[in-house]
Amino acid sequence: MTRRTHRAVVRVLARLVGGSDGTQRGSAVVEFLGVALVLLVPVLYLVLTVGRVQAGTFAVEGASREAARAFVTAGSAEEGARLATAAVALALDDQGFTPGGESLTIACTTAPCLEPGGEVTARVRLDVPLPLVPSFARAVVPLAVPVEAQHVASVDEYAARRP
Repeated sequence: MTRRTHRAVVRVLARLVGGSDGTQRGSAVVEFLGVALVLLVPVLYLVLTVGRVQAGTFAVEGASREAARAFVTAGSAEEGARLATAAVALALDDQGFTPGGESLTIACTTAPCLEPGGEVTARVRLDVPLPLVPSFARAVVPLAVPVEAQHVASVDEYAARRP
């Protein structure tokens, strides 16, 4: 290697490492922090969003199961509807959600609804709002993920007939 080539290589390496005059010292840390923030913020938001949607999924699964169970064990269809609504409100509140007016739907395979041997289907639907979205943006664009679950419960075949 000639002396001229050696000096050129030394100059290139000095520039890559940070310069011989010290003006570039610490710029790698600043660049790393900038890139880390650009990558970390979206990943953090993704984790928050997926966690919230998963909480909504757990909430509707539990709410539909408990609503169906509460309905089939009630003394009457009216009492069953009231107990199922209370079970949904409790299950959704446990995960930090408030149920909407039409979040619970009850369907029966027989008429009257609590006929022995019949089946009751409880379907719960919930719109999970995206986290950290301001309310003025929600008013313009619906920013929610819908989740839904249903559970089928059988009315005891040997139970007494209920109204």
